Amino acid sequence: MRRRFFVEQFDEQRAVLQGDKAHHLGVVLRAQVGQLYELSDGTRVWLGRIETVARDRVEFALLEELPTTEPAVRTTLLLAVVKFDSFEWGIEKATELGVSAIVPLAAARSEKGLLAAAQKRSERWHKIILEAAQQSRRVRLPVLEPVTKAETAFSGRKDRLGIFLSERGQAAPMRNAIGSASAITDAVLAVGPEGGWTDGEVESAINAGFREASLGKLILRTETAVVAALAAIAFALGE
Repeated sequence: MRRRFFVEQFDEQRAVLQGDKAHHLGVVLRAQVGQLYELSDGTRVWLGRIETVARDRVEFALLEELPTTEPAVRTTLLLAVVKFDSFEWGIEKATELGVSAIVPLAAARSEKGLLAAAQKRSERWHKIILEAAQQSRRVRLPVLEPVTKAETAFSGRKDRLGIFLSERGQAAPMRNAIGSASAITDAVLAVGPEGGWTDGEVESAINAGFREASLGKLILRTETAVVAALAAIAFALGE
């Protein structure tokens, strides 16, 4: 299976890969003239043949446009900032599972030191998302939004299926919370911090139309909950 790379644009029958991505392809992967790769500009995918290789620039001739598929449901992940190894594993797998957007949440119980450091992690998070999107052969990259307070992120989403994971006793099983939603094309999943949501955040989510859901009696790590919940939503909505 050919590897896929994202390029800035297609210029008639040519495309160029530059910077770190070109260095990775040309130096690390030792790409050679004549090799074939799939290239995406975020909208279309073309089969490209390498024409020239330099240390920080790889030029392609475009041979044919390839068919593409997009997820039937546009899913946004609202993920509380937690320890960075867990958070980064979560956004990597969320990208592989096809989310359209990722919103890091400054939840009330997120560690203040992590929130302060999160502003400096954006470049690393973009790189993780890029590599995961290329590995999973996506057509477009998910949008990484700025760190946002939970209450702000919950608001304005009443036109979508909204699910927030909760350990409270009244939380419905995931399958019940999703319900019969075959016509839904937009979904939002909120995963909180290790200390859980505050009462104020729960109230904000419910007022914004979110449904409280549980993944069962076992206590899952944040990154495990991300994967399990996204898979459940995709299955329920026909993915």
